[in-house]
Amino acid sequence: MDIDSVIQPLQRFGVHLGLDRIVNLLANLGNPHHQIPVIHVAGTNGKGSVCAYLSSVLTEAGYCTGRYTSPHLVNWTERICLNEQPISSEELSQLFQKVQAAIRPDEESATQFEVITAAAWLYFAQQQVDVAVVEVGLGGRLDATNVCLEPLVTIITSISREHWQQLGPTVSDIAKEKAGILKPGCPVVVGTLPSDAEKVVRSRALELKCPIFTPQPARQLASGWAEYQTIQNSKLIKYPLPLAGQIQLTNSALALATLEILQKQGWQISEEAIINGMAKTEWPGRMQWTTWKNHKLLLDGAHNTAAAQVLRQYVDSLDAVNHKPVNWVMGMFSDKDHADIFAALLRPGDRLYLVPIPVEPWPGRTSADLHELANLAHSLCPKLSDRQLHPDLFTALETATSTATTDDLIVLCGSLYLVGDFLLRSKEVNRKKFIH
Repeated sequence: MDIDSVIQPLQRFGVHLGLDRIVNLLANLGNPHHQIPVIHVAGTNGKGSVCAYLSSVLTEAGYCTGRYTSPHLVNWTERICLNEQPISSEELSQLFQKVQAAIRPDEESATQFEVITAAAWLYFAQQQVDVAVVEVGLGGRLDATNVCLEPLVTIITSISREHWQQLGPTVSDIAKEKAGILKPGCPVVVGTLPSDAEKVVRSRALELKCPIFTPQPARQLASGWAEYQTIQNSKLIKYPLPLAGQIQLTNSALALATLEILQKQGWQISEEAIINGMAKTEWPGRMQWTTWKNHKLLLDGAHNTAAAQVLRQYVDSLDAVNHKPVNWVMGMFSDKDHADIFAALLRPGDRLYLVPIPVEPWPGRTSADLHELANLAHSLCPKLSDRQLHPDLFTALETATSTATTDDLIVLCGSLYLVGDFLLRSKEVNRKKFIH
């Protein structure tokens, strides 16, 4: 059975936060989540790469490791991985059918995210994983992943103003929702947070008697290596850092602090496993380099202000850019902070190619109006050398690559859905070329 035919119709239920439906559904399935040791990861940005580091190292250490993340870039199977390998389409289809069969007629229908979350718990229980690294979908307190009663460790990577429509208007409101994953006595690893958010998280940790760990960012070394100072004994660990961007010094430190806590709990994780696991970490679609029509192309979701600031910082650090104009190919959802994202990214002389997001998002969530985006970009950065509207991602890329010189930087960003569409369709284009 085709996965989309099972899961896509559930989009009509939209985003509906709350735990009653997922708790009932998991009970109908025999409470598989109670069988699994869990590391639970929340945050505005960085949680995906932290999950990727952790699952890679734990797999390298010899543990049977599940990983559950969202959204996917190309295929639903990416969301549920076992030892770094996505679940097969056949297995995922079977799980969806089991989960749907467990929804009783007299119970409220589960949302799409709840169904795939239940499928992940069921799969990890069936596979008898040693540990599952589970990423929060939205917020934390009322997210469908927040059903684990005694996680090994909880992590809050970062907090900034995103999804305020569901989580509350202020950073403090959002912090309260994300701190909802903390459990009594369970250690929590916390990244650098705004002061208002940090107060909320620390207050909640104190209330629940959670040991709180706030590691310092790792130090950049030469040749793509970094150095982390352990919290327990100030030992220095040198490790390769394959993911790009200054922010990965922070994200990798959060992962290593978590591994340090696990070691203290009795998990056997050698320094060799840490080094090899970090080296093998992959997290596509985030500051990922590829090529298109013989041009280097940088892909990054950059779907909120904090992520856009990190992306611009990375772009400015590239020797090849050296203050040259950047070609931005962008699409955004209508519910994002367009002005702040543009302010973070655009500079005089840059070129902007705006495109719609081509996938069908959640009900009520639409691609931003391109004319409005163009006008906003002009008002914020009137000295752009060009701004164009294109009906399709690939016509925009064609124009950008034909206009740019070989050394000019082209960046595709604004939405992970847009990046995923590029990865999917460029693969299809290359496949057809190969066939012919």
